[in-house]
Amino acid sequence: MKRIGIISDTHGTFDEPLRNFLREVDEIWHAGDIGSQELADQIAAFKPLRAVYGNIDGGVTRRIYPEFALFRCEQVTVLMTHIGGYPRRYAPQALRRIQSARPKLFIAGHSHILKVQFDPVYQLLAVNPGAAGCSGFHKVRTAIRLVIDGEDMREMEVLELPRQNHK
Repeated sequence: MKRIGIISDTHGTFDEPLRNFLREVDEIWHAGDIGSQELADQIAAFKPLRAVYGNIDGGVTRRIYPEFALFRCEQVTVLMTHIGGYPRRYAPQALRRIQSARPKLFIAGHSHILKVQFDPVYQLLAVNPGAAGCSGFHKVRTAIRLVIDGEDMREMEVLELPRQNHK
C-alpha cells in the first residue's frame, strides 16, 4: 500500500499548508511546471519525488525530469505528463502513449483546473490535480492525495487553499 500526493503547477511554491497536506504521503508525484530545480530539490528532500517537466520549466529541470513518466505503483500502471489533456480531448502525444502503454492512471497538469474523470474508452482514471502554486488565473490552489493498494485506487482527498495563502 502506498499513499501518494499528486501536485502540479507549483510555479515555485511549496509552502506550509501544502507540506501539511502531503506530510503523511509516501511519495509526491508532480505533473510539471515545478518552477525551479531548487524547488524540485526541496520537494525531493521532503518526500520521494517523481516528476515531469512542464512548459515553464527550464533546461536543468528538463534534463533531470522527463516529459512523460511511465511507471508502476503497486499493480497500477501510471502515465504522467504536463500537457496531456483529458478524456476525449487528449493531447496527440499523450493519446499515442495511452494507446500503447494502457495505463490505469493518467496524470496531467497544465490547465490549473482540478479534474478527476474515469475514461471508459481506455479504462483509466484521468487526474489533473489543478494548480498547487500561486501563479495563474485560478482562484483556489489544489492538490490530491490517494491510496494505491494493489490494483485499487481509493481514499482520494482534495486540498483546496485560497490562492493568497502562500506564505
